[in-house]
Amino acid sequence: MAFIGGGNMARSLIGGLIRNGAPAAAIAVAEPNAELRAALARDFSVATHADNAAAARSADVLVLAVKPQVMKDVCGGLRETVQARRTLIVSIAAGIRGDQLDRWLGGDLAIVRCMPNTPALMGAGATGIHANARTSVAQRDLAQGILAAAGLVVWIDDEAQMDTVTALSGSGPAYFFLLAEALIDAAVAQGLPRDAARELATQTCLGAGRMLREDGAAPAELRRRVTSPNGTTQAALESLAADDFAQIVTRAVAAATRRGGELSAELDR
Repeated sequence: MAFIGGGNMARSLIGGLIRNGAPAAAIAVAEPNAELRAALARDFSVATHADNAAAARSADVLVLAVKPQVMKDVCGGLRETVQARRTLIVSIAAGIRGDQLDRWLGGDLAIVRCMPNTPALMGAGATGIHANARTSVAQRDLAQGILAAAGLVVWIDDEAQMDTVTALSGSGPAYFFLLAEALIDAAVAQGLPRDAARELATQTCLGAGRMLREDGAAPAELRRRVTSPNGTTQAALESLAADDFAQIVTRAVAAATRRGGELSAELDR
């Protein structure tokens, strides 16, 4: 298995794979930054390379973990190696379609497109994943095993929905952090010390997330349980509704989804 790009997301996947029993000797990483290469070799005992093709030369699975803007050039440099080995391609780049990757890499390849998010760095990620028609069942299982090393994996049948996955779970942590930031600032504005506000907001978000995950009830039901008639929570929720909170979120996710499609189109030029 070879990773092209050794940034944070690649590190999280490599770390998860090794924790789950994958041998370090079976993993190679290509990373142009010498400092990052040294850290990967030191932390995980994996083989590291400055050259992409050198890392990919013996790989049966290639995880493309580079920025979307450089993906076309990276694929061009890997085309000969990938075509010779018929490598399974796993891409974690936002906005780049499977057919684009297939074209840039020479065609007729098994390609899995996925969108992890930053909590994968802690083994708590949420990843949407889509495979093209040339991907076998065994290759799908292999790709899922790689991504599951960093958290939850959800298969998406229609690749067109991957931009929505990017807008929801890929970008979602930023929305969550913005909400936490706003809660902390609002509590401080009401006179609470910032340290106390941060501790309480952080634990509240963590606890609410666990309830949502573990209770099994719908979000609306969990919200109803904590909302007493004419109480403090109802007052806050009515204020959010008056400010059109649901539509604010809807417009934000739509904007992120739209931008994903625009990225794909821009890279086709």
